[in-house]
Amino acid sequence: MPIAEEIKKAYKPTIGIECHVQLKTKTKLFAAVGNDARQAPPNTLISHICVGMPGALPVLNEAAIELAVRAAFALGSTPQKFSHFDRKHYFYPDLPKGYQITQYANPIIKGGHVDINVDGETRRIGITRAHLEEDAGKNIHPAGADYSLVDLNRAGTPLLEIVSEPDIHSPAEAKAFARELYLLMKYAGVSDVDLYHGNMRFDVNTSVSKTNEHGTRTEVKNLNSFRSVEGAVAYEIERQIELLEKGEKITQETRGWDEAKQKTVSQRGKEEAEDYRYFPEPDVPPTELNDDYVKNIQENLPIMPETWREKMHDLSINSSSIEALLDRDKEYGLDYLQRIEEGLAIDKDLAGFIAKYIVNDYFNLTDEIKRRTAGAQPAAAYLPTIKQFSEVYNLIKEGNLNSTSASVLLFNSWTQTPGADLVEYAKSKDMLQVSDEGEIENIVRKVLADNPKAAEDVKSGEAKAIGFLVGQVMKESQGKANPGLAQQIVKKILGV
Repeated sequence: MPIAEEIKKAYKPTIGIECHVQLKTKTKLFAAVGNDARQAPPNTLISHICVGMPGALPVLNEAAIELAVRAAFALGSTPQKFSHFDRKHYFYPDLPKGYQITQYANPIIKGGHVDINVDGETRRIGITRAHLEEDAGKNIHPAGADYSLVDLNRAGTPLLEIVSEPDIHSPAEAKAFARELYLLMKYAGVSDVDLYHGNMRFDVNTSVSKTNEHGTRTEVKNLNSFRSVEGAVAYEIERQIELLEKGEKITQETRGWDEAKQKTVSQRGKEEAEDYRYFPEPDVPPTELNDDYVKNIQENLPIMPETWREKMHDLSINSSSIEALLDRDKEYGLDYLQRIEEGLAIDKDLAGFIAKYIVNDYFNLTDEIKRRTAGAQPAAAYLPTIKQFSEVYNLIKEGNLNSTSASVLLFNSWTQTPGADLVEYAKSKDMLQVSDEGEIENIVRKVLADNPKAAEDVKSGEAKAIGFLVGQVMKESQGKANPGLAQQIVKKILGV
């Protein structure tokens, strides 16, 4: 039964999130084995290092260090000049060595922040640390079987574990933090951020308390969507408040998220740091970064989400459209934001036109094609070139094309040779508007004669009737009349 709002208000939720980000290196963290296990058959991306053979020596992947440095700047921090790896001991079937190579005492990133926006308010969520570590394998539990299988393809995959401060206080803030972290890692080029395949996984720690002291926390592990982060936090807040209201205690434990039932379930007692028996990793030397190395990476960072937001806000693009563009950039391998940037280099209004077309038309068209092809990537997922956008935009600006025809024309660019002249195509298909004042005036006079009541209504001050008359002009001209010019002529003839 839902907790009454007045009871919930008496408790302060406190949430911290740990996020495991899979780095997009070609090979694993300590072994020269392929890192992309998404389509690989079980246990085909392994080596003597991955399976923990005696005497196997790990060799650090330099590309993972570079990506971690990028992540540091994305998080508003700077990388540590000195870091080293440790051994974290625990026993589980998917960890053949009996320990995980990770960073504990000296991580590569200390501090930082992520800014989130919830209900129009910006909040800063602190980052405690972020450290490099290798992933474990994966246990597979066949349905109906009384045994489990182990796939070690992920064993040794490079991860960056990002740990937030307990600065989050609502399900909405937790969701916003997870999404913003996703965007930061995506735009910094740190990860493929494929949530479906677990390239980003969120562990959510939640507690509630009536005082400023933190309550006993629970950890919900391996969440792989923003919605599940929000749902798990909301459920844990209600569950914990309900227990406390009954006079019961919260058990510090690890819980899982049941997506179908939208609830968390107990899995095991929560381990503490001392349970892992950390000590320095003897087979991997410490990492030391020099100033030139760090500076070079910082100077070559891509444009980050907040900068894109500022650019698009200046183009008068609304917030929901901005976020849609950020979410879907590079979908189907196309750089939508790069196209907007190209438009901005020519004309600010052109860039805004491109953005609106992509959000309002292109995304809908590709979604429909995707739906009809059962999720397959559209074969014709072709975005107009900057030249074609410019041609169509100029036709609109000159009054030779209305917005509906512009969308049709840009859509038809998919069927043309890349870079084809859309002006000539529009002429050949008789799509251009009539902007000849004399021709439109003849049509207007005919419409006024056929609709005397509407004409009288306009003279009486009923502004809505003008829209009706312009609509009749468009109908009479088969959609070719310039509607702005038609409205001016209607007003002129009727003397309003």
